[in-house]
Amino acid sequence: MSQRFVVTPAASGAGDAGPITEGGGSQYPGPGRAPGPDPAGAPETPRVDALPILRYCREPSRYGDGNPRENSPFISHTDVDQESFLEGKNMALFEEEMDSNPMVSSLLNKLANYTNLSQGVVEHEEHEEDSKRREVKSPRMGTCIGVYLPCLQNILGVILFLRLTWIVGAAGVLESFLIVSMCCICTMLTAISMSAIATNGVVPAGGSYYMISRSLGPEFGGAVGLCFYLGTTFAGAMYILGTIEIFLTYISPSAAIVQAETAEGEAAAMLHNMRVYGTCTLALMAMVVFVGVKYVNKLALVFLACVVLSILSIYAGVIKSAFDPPDVPVCLLGNRTLSRRGFDVCAKFHVANNGTVPTALWGLFCNTSMPNATCDEYFVQNNLTEIQGIPGVASGVLLDNLWSTYADKGALVERRGSPSVSVLEESRTSGLPYVLTDIMTYFTMLVGIYFPSVTGIMAGSNRSGDLRDAQKSIPTGTILAIVTTSFIYLSCIVLFGACIEGVVLRDKFGEALQGKLVIGMLAWPSPWVIVIGSFFSTCGAGLQSLTGAPRLLQAIARDGIIPFLQVFGHGKANGEPTWALLLTALICETGVLIASLDSVAPILSMFFLMCYMFVNLACAVQTLLRTPNWRPRFRYYHWALSFLGMSLCLALMFICSWYYALVAMLIAGCIYKYIEYRGAEKEWGDGIRGLSLNAAHYALLRVEHGPPHTKNWRPQVLVMLSLDEEQRVKHPRLLSLTAQLKAGKGLTIVGSVLEGTYLDKHTEAQRAEENIRSLMGVEKTKGFCQLVVSSSLRDGMSHLIQSAGLGGMRHNTVLMAWPESWKQEDNTFSWKNFVETVRDTTAAQQALLVAKNVDLFPQNQERFSDGDIDVWWVVHDGGLLMLLPFLLRQHKVWRKCRMRIFTVAQVDDNSIQMKKDLQMFLYHLRISAEVEVVEMVESDISAFTYEKTLLMEQRSQMLKQMQLSKTEQEREAQLIHDRNTASHAVVVTRTQAPSTPDKVQMTWTKEKLIAEKYKNKEPGVSGFKDLFSLKPNQSNVRRMHTAVKLNGVVLSRSRGAQLVLLNMPGPPRNRQGDENYMEFLEVLTEGLDRVLLVRGSGREVVTIYS
Repeated sequence: MSQRFVVTPAASGAGDAGPITEGGGSQYPGPGRAPGPDPAGAPETPRVDALPILRYCREPSRYGDGNPRENSPFISHTDVDQESFLEGKNMALFEEEMDSNPMVSSLLNKLANYTNLSQGVVEHEEHEEDSKRREVKSPRMGTCIGVYLPCLQNILGVILFLRLTWIVGAAGVLESFLIVSMCCICTMLTAISMSAIATNGVVPAGGSYYMISRSLGPEFGGAVGLCFYLGTTFAGAMYILGTIEIFLTYISPSAAIVQAETAEGEAAAMLHNMRVYGTCTLALMAMVVFVGVKYVNKLALVFLACVVLSILSIYAGVIKSAFDPPDVPVCLLGNRTLSRRGFDVCAKFHVANNGTVPTALWGLFCNTSMPNATCDEYFVQNNLTEIQGIPGVASGVLLDNLWSTYADKGALVERRGSPSVSVLEESRTSGLPYVLTDIMTYFTMLVGIYFPSVTGIMAGSNRSGDLRDAQKSIPTGTILAIVTTSFIYLSCIVLFGACIEGVVLRDKFGEALQGKLVIGMLAWPSPWVIVIGSFFSTCGAGLQSLTGAPRLLQAIARDGIIPFLQVFGHGKANGEPTWALLLTALICETGVLIASLDSVAPILSMFFLMCYMFVNLACAVQTLLRTPNWRPRFRYYHWALSFLGMSLCLALMFICSWYYALVAMLIAGCIYKYIEYRGAEKEWGDGIRGLSLNAAHYALLRVEHGPPHTKNWRPQVLVMLSLDEEQRVKHPRLLSLTAQLKAGKGLTIVGSVLEGTYLDKHTEAQRAEENIRSLMGVEKTKGFCQLVVSSSLRDGMSHLIQSAGLGGMRHNTVLMAWPESWKQEDNTFSWKNFVETVRDTTAAQQALLVAKNVDLFPQNQERFSDGDIDVWWVVHDGGLLMLLPFLLRQHKVWRKCRMRIFTVAQVDDNSIQMKKDLQMFLYHLRISAEVEVVEMVESDISAFTYEKTLLMEQRSQMLKQMQLSKTEQEREAQLIHDRNTASHAVVVTRTQAPSTPDKVQMTWTKEKLIAEKYKNKEPGVSGFKDLFSLKPNQSNVRRMHTAVKLNGVVLSRSRGAQLVLLNMPGPPRNRQGDENYMEFLEVLTEGLDRVLLVRGSGREVVTIYS
């Protein structure tokens, strides 16, 4: 339920007390009250982070003048000597805000200490343990070592060595080419989306889980993160089963523990052996990971070398087969392939001792070894032939292998085109030495078995913390790895079909080759190169899966989004995830107990495909939302590609196995609902929150839980319009600026105030609202209109600031025009209303934009073909100064303007280092701008500054002590303004130090003074004699000195700029100096055409993180 309190001034006066918070306490300190954050709303003291920037956009607000503000990583909370810090006169205008708004020099000094994020399982935004942070070493890994080779190692694996030849034999070259192409296109589209997300800021340790969760929210992040964890765990089981299959089938078949008594029991005995050896291997690997994970990482290059050597040996064997094919005889009975495990000679009889005797093959098909024995009918009717299993690449066998040869379980492996005499009734096929298919083959099943061979594209993003330039290396290395492996897979399909006989390709376990690995027989120089290489590569892949999966689970557990998993966030003293490793081993054991690599592969395909699907969804959502934080350096992406990749992933899930796909989606859905109802509340600036802003009731309830995350922050603008006597808008260009800033995105509320009572003014209010809506249509400003009728202009504006919007759809920025005629007392929008509005926005923690000379701002139809948008960054108050030019340049009016950022350096600052740090800061923000550091050298306060301050204070004192008539007030104010303008023009044009200005000629004569004395007998009038001996206040002199010097510096560099953005100093805490505050702002912006004064809300609005 939405709740709101509106502060209304009491009858005694609007300025007697500050605004009251919901809890009843004063939120704005009085003159005698020390500034500081509200104790009730202040968060716990944050732990010391490894990097100051880690507190970016995380903690609740702290505001220096008593209002809660978001804690900035660039605001130092250490005690400094304020007196020595403020001894300089250049920044006196901002001295009261230095405790909350730091100088740019100190901000960049802290940024200079930023290197990169430490690689580990501790998530960068929330540190759960108060352990000592180790010194962060600068990352040195480039694209090849850090991304390309790890991706290559993870993609090329067990399926290539154990199943690719069988897939080519069953599906044929053409359909196999289609299977591989679909899977590679899916991973390529996912890699493009992943590259966009990974280059949108710094991606800490956590890889794909971090990207998905921070892009789609904790619910999707937790669900998909667990699916990715389960996929990685089952991948470990698949690699272990592949290792055992290589060992028991091709290295040491005699090592089998369970022996089959009959031929029918061989398959079951093999599964039992796989379970026994797999369990032992899993326990051994888990112990290795538990004791010495560093050795696993050191052996990674050894495992990669095995993969590379194995692939090179395959290509070498293909080349050799062109002119010297290997001798690999295959025995056929008719067109049926025979298993060559129980005989050597492919013949019914052979010559021995000058006679013919039956061979061992005769004894397998006949009841006795005698020539007159009863034999199998098919054996009798058909001849035995011996063909070459690998005829070579030049044999033309490719044409025979183009088309698919799917078969049912237990079907005979037959060679098409070979002569065969069929028999009517088969006596028996079981027990005979035929090569049979162990499982039924069809297209979709082969897709599910093959897809795990293209997974592993996340290896680069998982190592982002160790990369020298992650935003460059991740896209380049990942895409190159996919291109390389796709070429390897596609070329291997063609080469296998061109070199190997079809019956050998369909022989999964090499039974026709005496139990040898088919791909090994093609390799050169020896089949053992492939056997040993594939054994160690699969073993290493299993170790890496058991190393990565527990850390992924630990990262999910430490995020706190799934309460029952929090126990798995703990580990050993060095951070190793002990409990997570135990759970991973148990889940992996379930995959090992399945014991069939062909059955485990589709399971992990489901989980990986779901993970890839949501990576594509995250990129598509972020692209369509166009949040200001979405600024990836990888430019070759599009939301249509992301949707295509997401659709292809979903299609592949159901192609592989529709029931597995439904189960996986059901698991993810249950986790999603669990996190939604029981999980901890997290705000990560995700895209789902951005989408929910466009939903009605549900979205309003969701976003009302707290302020939006920094990454989702955009100006939600309340535009304050002034109306003339006919209820028409005075400054329509203010709406043009709003449209250019918002471009239809986010919330825009156009507000205005009519003085009077609603019963008397409701007709005028309706007419004014119609005029505003009509102007909004002309200016193409998409938003809402809210007009308030109030007894005073001051109260109406305060009510608008407090109550505009609904629920979470509330404004965070107020845009208003500068009161050009603020010195005229008959102006309805006087300087008092302006200053109090500034105070209201500060108390409400809202940003304030003040457009000076707003009538000179461009309309939406205008185009700037050239020019600059100059940002003068004096103090850091949340980064709004950086964000506004970026948003303006999205509009076609400002698109061709360049962005320049100027910052001010003091005497003790290193200007060169400040420029380098600022350039690095903008690089991490993904904002392109020219950078210039302006040095303001300490100088004496000029006579012009003294004179200008003296005239300002004389005017203020005269208007207070003398009750002048209205006409004389205007004349006196005009004279002083003319003198100020003329004197300032003289000073600007001088090239040397200015001389003492001429004496000011006051309009008051002795006769006027005596007459006024007799007219008004008030004791305060006697103080007028002291006006001519008045000495200016030193604080006002220093503030005027800052305004004059800053104005001179800005004019010297930004006089020709199309727009100047400048920090707006806050009003004085002592309300007696409000009229002087207006004069300071007038002097600060004098001589500039278009000025946008910016006063941030105090919370961070830009972030370097993804």
